[in-house]
Amino acid sequence: MDKNRELRLFKLTWPILLENLLFMLMSTADTLMLSGVSDKAVSAVGVAGQFVFIAIILIGVINNGADVVISQYLGSGRRFEASKIAALTVTMNLLAGLTISLLFIAFTKPLMGLMNLEPDTMDMAVTYLRIVGGWIFFQAIINALSGIIRTYGYAKEAMLVSLGMNVVHIALNYALIFGKAGMPALGVEGAALSTVMSRGAAIVVFLWMMYKVVDVRIRMKDYLTISKEYLGKILTIGVPTALESVLYHCCQSVFLYYASFLGDMALASRQYAMNISSYVYLFSLACGTATAILVGRLVGGERPEEAYKRVWKSAFWSVSITVVIDLIAISVRHPLMGLFTEDPDILKLAAQMVVLSLVLESGRSLNMLFVPALRAAGDAKYTVYWGIVSMVCMSLPLGYVLVFVFDMGLAGIWLAIAADEWARGIIMFFRWRSRRWEGKALVSAERKPAAALET
Repeated sequence: MDKNRELRLFKLTWPILLENLLFMLMSTADTLMLSGVSDKAVSAVGVAGQFVFIAIILIGVINNGADVVISQYLGSGRRFEASKIAALTVTMNLLAGLTISLLFIAFTKPLMGLMNLEPDTMDMAVTYLRIVGGWIFFQAIINALSGIIRTYGYAKEAMLVSLGMNVVHIALNYALIFGKAGMPALGVEGAALSTVMSRGAAIVVFLWMMYKVVDVRIRMKDYLTISKEYLGKILTIGVPTALESVLYHCCQSVFLYYASFLGDMALASRQYAMNISSYVYLFSLACGTATAILVGRLVGGERPEEAYKRVWKSAFWSVSITVVIDLIAISVRHPLMGLFTEDPDILKLAAQMVVLSLVLESGRSLNMLFVPALRAAGDAKYTVYWGIVSMVCMSLPLGYVLVFVFDMGLAGIWLAIAADEWARGIIMFFRWRSRRWEGKALVSAERKPAAALET
């Protein structure tokens, strides 16, 4: 049984890893191609993209909670109710996405006006955010559908759809940014349009696939039925999860604000270095997501001892593989940076940040494993309380001191973020070991399936 569970973790982890990798490739494709336009274009998309990420996290109030609740219902053998929650997830994500899209359309310029950007960079950032933000409800639907498909155990199929979306995105990027295949050369606007169009195509495929994998068929009236019971359980996990994520990305926006005082060179270096770092933590992200799915099934099936042991095994692999990947990235950091820019000052600064990422990503790998596991067990509020203490009360003031008092520049920002990741990672480590998460499950098992992890 132990061997079978290890294989099951691998079966979930590798397609989630590839799906996240493909998602990152969409961002990197924008960065690589826009670097052929100008470093200011890269900076503009990086700044605007921070607000897009915050919007996606807000939408995750429903999606993140629903994934945990569906997983626990499946683990308890209550598949009819799981399908109803899946329909509710799609509806609520769509409504949340439409609301945020309207807000972006109305407040794009005021938002960008807060970021202390130079006029040219400001104009490009406004253009990108108005288009991508205005259609953010496409991503909201994708998040709902792909999350449902993964939770039902079909991570590989979700990954394949993401692969197709990336192929379409890169092709459209090339055509619309540089004016190929008879298209106008639109630069930043072209990158935004290609993002929206590729997401629209992916929705159609994801929707078809959801109907294939959900074993109790979803009816149209299920989309229109808002169950207070199901929604309450979703929000019990979703609200704290989203709050913690929003806090994190708001803190990143403050750090971005700090970096804006260091000039366009620091902004561009930050964006290039973050692109590399995002690939370093991909395995931790995938392993944490896969482990959370398994923990939800095990907790829903009233098997807490197996959940406890499962997380420790996952933690070992998450930290070990992340460190190895980070060391590889450091060893080839100069050629990697050379893919993005030829400016020697930007190249040198960005390469220095990649070295510092060893401190940052090793701590982040702990967070990305233990925090999702605690949420999947129903212990979501605890992670928020300590997130506020670590991120807001410790990391932000520390970053200010390192950047503006000790004049450490971009390195000060990296070290402040690393301090937060390590602090929260250690706290969550001891929380899981304490086993105080037991008894916080949202679902009671009607029966104990012989193979709760099979779908």
